[in-house]
Amino acid sequence: MLKWFRALLPREDRFFDLFAHHSRVVVEAAKSLKALLAGEGEIEHHCNRIIELENEADAITREVLLAVRRSFITPFDRGDIKDLIQSMDDAIDMMHKTVKTIQLFEQTSFDPRMREMGALIVEASGLIAEAIPLLNRMGTHSARLGAIAEEIVRVEGRADDLHDEGLKDLFQRYGKSDAMAYLIGSEIYGELEKVVDRFEDVADEISGIVIENV
Repeated sequence: MLKWFRALLPREDRFFDLFAHHSRVVVEAAKSLKALLAGEGEIEHHCNRIIELENEADAITREVLLAVRRSFITPFDRGDIKDLIQSMDDAIDMMHKTVKTIQLFEQTSFDPRMREMGALIVEASGLIAEAIPLLNRMGTHSARLGAIAEEIVRVEGRADDLHDEGLKDLFQRYGKSDAMAYLIGSEIYGELEKVVDRFEDVADEISGIVIENV
């Protein structure tokens, strides 16, 4: 009877499996966004792919939150689990918002700095995907987790610089001649910056978990 009852409960390592699955989905979305900005393939294909991946990530997030409610024992604080998966989901949600803007304004070409920000988004997503499995043995991997957090801060700083440089360039080109082009470009720059900001939020959640548990 006890064995049957325990079989109904999520295993602790299932949380890490779900985190890892979510992080892989986010990486795939980041790669699609980068390809879209670089002009690789059909824009609509990449937009639809990101929307599909965002839906998949939402499903994983719901599964994690359900597992938190059903589990008697969790690998770390329930609130931290919720905050971590929701911060991860916020990153792909922001990618979804970005492609919705691109679709809304029918954008087909993107500035070099936007393309570079796309590459930074892939880099940040890859760093998070590296960090997530290390949480299963965070005592052993605390140094690398700290280094990853620092790398993401560096990536976020570079994205901020590109955002500011991009806005300045847009203003010089369109500020006095094409207000709509300036507004659309600045909106896309702002959303790309927010994607990277969301990855920094994930890194902050990871750092907090390590501090509390190591």
